[in-house]
Amino acid sequence: MSIRKQCTLLTVNRSSLYYRPKGESPENLKIMQIMDKHAIDHPAEGVNSMVFMLRRKGYGVNHKRVRRLLRLMGHHAIYPKKNLSKLGQAKYIRPYLLRNVAVTRANQAWSVDITYIPMQRGFMYCFAVMDIYSRKILGWSISNSLEAKWCVEVLEDAVRRHGKPDIVNSDQGSQLTSALWTHTLEDLKINISMDGKGRAIDNRWIERFWRTLKHKYIYLNPPANGIELYEGVRDYIKYYNEEKVHHTFKEVPAERYLRSKNENNQYQPQILTKTECPLV
Repeated sequence: MSIRKQCTLLTVNRSSLYYRPKGESPENLKIMQIMDKHAIDHPAEGVNSMVFMLRRKGYGVNHKRVRRLLRLMGHHAIYPKKNLSKLGQAKYIRPYLLRNVAVTRANQAWSVDITYIPMQRGFMYCFAVMDIYSRKILGWSISNSLEAKWCVEVLEDAVRRHGKPDIVNSDQGSQLTSALWTHTLEDLKINISMDGKGRAIDNRWIERFWRTLKHKYIYLNPPANGIELYEGVRDYIKYYNEEKVHHTFKEVPAERYLRSKNENNQYQPQILTKTECPLV
């Protein structure tokens, strides 16, 4: 049966069958890498500042192009906004629970976040779960899309392997203010904490880790593809967790996490033998 006949029977337009999405141009990918590096050091600068910065570097961009690429990256400038009380997913917003709270043990509070990861050609996203007390990365994954289900799967895997935290803190991203994310944490009886709108420092622990990961690995070793990115991030996180001494408390995160769990006689679940972080 010809393709024309098949499309007629299924009432499908033939043009949609032949269409292949076109990725971003090499110039746009380069612009996104430049903006990502700039945003790490200057998170409060928005579209207009990015336009001026790029023009000084020789890129003829306008605000519409920069705004579209920033949205694709999932980047939002940190600054006071108008009408802060008008939220798109207000029923899923939760208050910030860590203000003036001393985090004194492992699994007391976790921090989660998503970041854009540039590659030599193209880009992907990374989601990670960090224990705030020890700064150990308890779970992470790489994906080419931003879906709430992906975030939930990483969190559930971290809970199975490390036990349940009292609090999980996140920003107000669309994946983390969704019904699926909120109901999953409520079913697990985990308290939900969210940054105040435009408050980057409320989730500073994992934001600082993203800065370390990008400056000390990603920008120095731009991965050629998703597999190379996954393997590189896996190796760096293993080094960060098990060998790198954290400057704040002069301990290795994995050792600090294990010591705290032993001191508090917390239940330590058996480590699963499946792949630590499947590539989505």
